[in-house]
Amino acid sequence: MSIQSWNFHGLGTPWTFQFLKNLVSLNKPSIIFLVETLSKKDKVGKVKKAIGFEGMFVVDCQGQGGGIALLWKNKDEVLLQSYSINHVDVVVSLQGWNQFRLTGLYGEPNRAKRKSIWDLIRHLHSQIQLPWCLLGDMNNVLCQSDKRGGCLYPNWLIRGFQDVLDECDLQDMELHGYLFTFERGYGTHKWIKIRLDRALVSKSWSECYKDAKLSNLKTSTSDHIPILLEPNTICIPLSRHNLKFENAWLREPVCRQIVQTSWNREYNASFQVKIKTCLEEVSAWGSEFTGNFKQRISRLRKSLTVLKVLEMRRRFIDIRKLQKT
Repeated sequence: MSIQSWNFHGLGTPWTFQFLKNLVSLNKPSIIFLVETLSKKDKVGKVKKAIGFEGMFVVDCQGQGGGIALLWKNKDEVLLQSYSINHVDVVVSLQGWNQFRLTGLYGEPNRAKRKSIWDLIRHLHSQIQLPWCLLGDMNNVLCQSDKRGGCLYPNWLIRGFQDVLDECDLQDMELHGYLFTFERGYGTHKWIKIRLDRALVSKSWSECYKDAKLSNLKTSTSDHIPILLEPNTICIPLSRHNLKFENAWLREPVCRQIVQTSWNREYNASFQVKIKTCLEEVSAWGSEFTGNFKQRISRLRKSLTVLKVLEMRRRFIDIRKLQKT
């Protein structure tokens, strides 16, 4: 199970839609929280269908901005509790996992209205008995080191956000990978980097999922970078099995060389010993050569996704330059 969150600034471009499909294909999340959809329910429904999800709850955009959506893989695993233009609160009941409360949160962009979000968190906290996780674009930082470039972040906003976390006994999860989730003015003297997207969890949630990991997915077609929450990242070892000889190895010159070298090295050994030694060395090479295909394919797909995003950005910048001229 994993949960993905992304402020993707709408479905206005085909590469944003394709990038989202690629993220789902690579990370296979059970739940996705989308912020600033800039869309109505019917358009988000097309996204749900395209990625093969069954469940969806959408809060339509207001005018030209906003809009949030929660999508989940299997329709019977999520139960809606409450919602507003800034949040979707659900109970998650996945088979084999501890039941917990999940709140997808979109922090108020208007700083003058930020207190309303803090009061919303307090209100939700007073109602929640289950282990609790808040995930999304908080539109706030917890310390000055969460921001680089531009003016200092207002201290009253930092203190207000910190007070909410203290009152509600919420922990800010460590973000693995790139430290920032929002960028503006990339490559210029006005380049600003901020960590706005995060996961906040209750003590009971962190005790249920002690090995949980929050990762920055590094690339994006938006100015926000997607984040991925994996409640349990323990790898379960596969059972051992005998390696079978693959006919494809016969086409590899290295395989022939390994057999020849192994056989000649055991010149005075018995036939059985030669076979055993040769098999061990070919098996070790073969395991490295053809093993972990899924992992290798996954790495290549991720690299391809990064290249696609970089190419999209380059094209977008070129278009902007042409428009200015």
